Amino acid sequence: MSTDKKVTVGVIGLGSMGLGMAQTLASRGFRTLGFDLSAERRDLAAKSNIEPLDTIAAAFEASDFLVFSLPTAKDVADVVNQHVDILEKRKSAHVIIIDTSTSEPDVSRELADRLVALGHGFLDAPVSGGPAGAASGKLTMMLGGSEEDVAFARPVIEALAAKALHVGASGAGNVAKLVNNLLAAAHMVTTSEALKLALAGGIDPEAALRVLNAASGRSMISEVHFPTWVMSNRFDSGFSMGLMRKDVRLASELAQRTGAELPMADLVAKLWAGSTDLKDGDDFTRMGAFKPVSN
Repeated sequence: MSTDKKVTVGVIGLGSMGLGMAQTLASRGFRTLGFDLSAERRDLAAKSNIEPLDTIAAAFEASDFLVFSLPTAKDVADVVNQHVDILEKRKSAHVIIIDTSTSEPDVSRELADRLVALGHGFLDAPVSGGPAGAASGKLTMMLGGSEEDVAFARPVIEALAAKALHVGASGAGNVAKLVNNLLAAAHMVTTSEALKLALAGGIDPEAALRVLNAASGRSMISEVHFPTWVMSNRFDSGFSMGLMRKDVRLASELAQRTGAELPMADLVAKLWAGSTDLKDGDDFTRMGAFKPVSN
């Protein structure tokens, strides 16, 4: 599929991730439609060669692909279920929904089954890379769905992601994202505690972090998040405490449903849920603060 034909992509949800993805798609030659409940976000989209829409229905009616960037699995299901009648009328088209939300595997599987029955497709495609990755087309995308739909959606996927990993059938992308974010949540806590111990032992935290990042204790959290957002006291990565708490909770629920025994993950979940001094609206990197900081 060539973008010279002006493939139309509708982006539902123009938050910090959705707007960046829509801007990337528009800059790469796609006709890009955008919807958000916020008129302010739609106005921002209009400044980036994105066609703002007043209704989600308009996106379902006109798009070859739909990219979702929504807060919860319930939001994803509601949007699809409330507009599936439009897709029923578009049986001659093969519309694919690319859901970049951190959703729930069972919800993705149910929606995929429903859309496949109508001749369309659904990919659970959660992403990693934050707002900067969304705006630059350098996200990492974890894909669940059929090989055929992944191949058909490849032009859109490649515009959004520097790395796109097809990990299995519907729901697999969601599982991979929950596993990834569970580790990120754990690394945020363990790296913070390591630097707290270094400080207590008389080592400058900056020096200790350099050691971690040159040795086997390093992670993406220690290499990127701590230097950029924690050590600088910026705490503005664009990913909230509330979202990480949700992802850790979903990972814990998945463990319970599958019977996986994860004692360390259980402790991580308790720590994130119990950090009552941090609000859901706070940046999740504040969980890494290892010494008192000002708000």
